[in-house]
Amino acid sequence: MFSTDPTPIAVIRVVDLETGGNGPHEVCEIGWQDVLQTDDGRWQLDHERGSLMVNPGRPISPETMAIHHILDRDVKGAPFWREIAASVLQPRRPLRALAAHRAAFEQRYCTPLLSGGAQWVCTWKCALRLWPDLPRFSNQMLRYQRMPEGLVHEIGLPAHRALPDAYVTAHHLRDMLNEATLDQLLAWSAEPGLLPRIPSGPERGKPWDQVALDVVQHFLSDRDRDARFTAETEIVRRGGEPPRKRTSAQGRLL
Repeated sequence: MFSTDPTPIAVIRVVDLETGGNGPHEVCEIGWQDVLQTDDGRWQLDHERGSLMVNPGRPISPETMAIHHILDRDVKGAPFWREIAASVLQPRRPLRALAAHRAAFEQRYCTPLLSGGAQWVCTWKCALRLWPDLPRFSNQMLRYQRMPEGLVHEIGLPAHRALPDAYVTAHHLRDMLNEATLDQLLAWSAEPGLLPRIPSGPERGKPWDQVALDVVQHFLSDRDRDARFTAETEIVRRGGEPPRKRTSAQGRLL
């Protein structure tokens, strides 16, 4: 559903990036879709959306071409990321926040300097909180598990292109904002992901509250930040003390 209200109460811009590799400036496409709140308090998709090709400054790697199918000839003559980013991330209409699915990826490229210091909503982290019973949480799996109302199938294709992915993510965000407040989504997004089930090992797939304490404690030293955070949260839920944060000897000396 699209809004015709020219003066929305609040606007959030959902963005999605495709890249040519792993360098700090290798964006080759950006897509966006705005979500707005109207005077009745409900959130919905706006008519404002689009995409731009970006010159990554070097050849696109075969590994990333195999994902998004953007070729070097598609970005030849396109502006560089530093030339185009702010015009998308800081549009003339006032924004309350930016949003993306697994927003940490977009934030690597959409630095505070380019985004104007905007706050971010991560729809992946928020999906873990709002819909923990779902089996998978990728953008496309959420699309077909949830079948969001109003999502035009063809506009959301092809997957792994910037505008279709932003369009799909915007439907998830709209529904999240109609279930929880923006402040709550921002708070969840600022924390690591709260995983609903054990991510690895013999107990993989089980809810955290259905495994023994020693299984939970094992994840306190996991390399994955989300797993550590979830284990800490579960221990506190069971009445335990939150683990103490380690302080390096060097830090104390300095």
